[in-house]
Amino acid sequence: MTGAEFLWPSRVNGSPHLSTRQYARIMRAWVTSIGLEPSAYGTHSMRRTKVAQIYKKTGNLRAVQLLLGHTKMDSTVRYLGVDLDDALALSETVDL
Repeated sequence: MTGAEFLWPSRVNGSPHLSTRQYARIMRAWVTSIGLEPSAYGTHSMRRTKVAQIYKKTGNLRAVQLLLGHTKMDSTVRYLGVDLDDALALSETVDL
């Protein structure tokens, strides 16, 4: 892929990428197909879940910030709900 290509191109002529509505339909079908209640899951909750798991496994707030496209680290911290206990637990895993 080049930078000009879309990961999920549209099937509709004139639109280069998948619409947010089509993405939501695909997501709803996927959630339903694995036996979950579709009203409990949405495109935004899945976005938040993915980056929360990345943060939990790596502790790398900067990577999460970049993935989310946040310009301020404060926004990322608030988005994830990182608190002082999280920061202290992470710091205790690093030996100097």
